[in-house]
Amino acid sequence: MDLTTFITGMTMGLSLIVAIGAQNAFVLRQGLKGQHVFWICLTCALSDAILIMLGVTSFGRIATWLPWVDPVMRYGGAAFLAWYGAKSLRSAFRSNEMLMASAKEDRTSLASALLTCLALTWLNPHVYLDTVVLLGTISTQFEGQKAAFAAGAMTGSFLFFFALGYGATRLRPVFARPSAWRILEGGIALVMWGIAVKLVLGS
Repeated sequence: MDLTTFITGMTMGLSLIVAIGAQNAFVLRQGLKGQHVFWICLTCALSDAILIMLGVTSFGRIATWLPWVDPVMRYGGAAFLAWYGAKSLRSAFRSNEMLMASAKEDRTSLASALLTCLALTWLNPHVYLDTVVLLGTISTQFEGQKAAFAAGAMTGSFLFFFALGYGATRLRPVFARPSAWRILEGGIALVMWGIAVKLVLGS
């Protein structure tokens, strides 16, 4: 395995997923609440690994064969993100007592958290753009070393999600205040709605 290609893949993978988005916001929130952090991070990283592999093996052909995939993913993803944003906004307006309870208690089952995580990942076309289209396109520059490129990108994904999920625990003292949770939930709502609008507009 070529180390330079591996590092290039890891660098490109990290550069595409570092920006805050629906998936990352959810991982951050779960990390701050200490709910199912390992399984959420693992689910995100494995999902990325699958999508990266699809990109490297040319997922573009699927979009050509199934032209309905793009609009279905776009509008379906937008609807889900709009709903999740509304849910976060409602949480931001809860009373202080409810916010504190939300921060301390684990009221979300593992199955529910994983389903939400999977929806935020697989129903968001931007994820496909980053992992499948862009990384897939870049990988064509490394003919004969695509496996090394893909391995690097996957490694970057694992490093990022676990660092985000477990790194969020260091911020828990800050989020002991209800006002901090209000800001977080409000910010998540804006992120979700912003992405949903972009999906509907096709940008």
